[in-house]
Amino acid sequence: MIDSHCHLYVEDFQQDIKEVILRAGEKGVKKFFMPAIDSTTHNAMISLEEQFKGTCYAMIGLHPCSVKENYLQELAEVEGWLKKRPFAAIGEAGLDFYWDTSFKKEQYLALERQAALALQYDLPLILHTRNAMQETIDVIKNYHGRGLRGIFHCFGGSLTEAEQIVEINFLLGIGGVVTYKKAGLDLVLPSIGLQHLVLETDAPYLSPVPYRGKRNESAYLMEIANKIASVMNIPREEVMKITTANAERLFYKSL
Repeated sequence: MIDSHCHLYVEDFQQDIKEVILRAGEKGVKKFFMPAIDSTTHNAMISLEEQFKGTCYAMIGLHPCSVKENYLQELAEVEGWLKKRPFAAIGEAGLDFYWDTSFKKEQYLALERQAALALQYDLPLILHTRNAMQETIDVIKNYHGRGLRGIFHCFGGSLTEAEQIVEINFLLGIGGVVTYKKAGLDLVLPSIGLQHLVLETDAPYLSPVPYRGKRNESAYLMEIANKIASVMNIPREEVMKITTANAERLFYKSL
């Protein structure tokens, strides 16, 4: 399996990252795609990729919660990195209107710039949305037919939103939220189909049941696969096989 979205380079994993990757491997998780946050974490992320070459893959981008007064400087750094070396994807980019809307306009501008970079470098665009699902979909719709592809990470939206995402050739990143009782994904996923899904943990965040409240890690991807299999009434092995193939097609340039 592939963990299509995990932050293994953050401080939470500093003491035991080798064990975390080993435990994941024992559960069948062999590759880890790491979205960027901002310039404060790029070096740690790239260093981890170098330490685990062929296992950990770095993306580059600017998280919407890191879009502040210096967002142009941050985006310039992203572009600088893209000129230096290859990356697996652009991201995580997107819109987040949950914590703070002071830089709402700048978040839109940063998302547009990163969508343009994804097209320029022929890379997937990994999207973060919080309290801004339809707004993010509306931005990405403007690129439909131009070859833009990617993932709506940590999808927890409605069937209508899922259908719009599928229509614009993006995948749904399904993580621990699928195991939460009130998430509602059990009503959405059977109508969408496995060909539009990839698995993710967002480690160390959003641990699936029964680990909710504890540090999330990539080994728990199996809990997510189990839940999807149950919700869609199909064998777990089918979930693992098809979602892995979906991720491999998306990230083919880096594998």
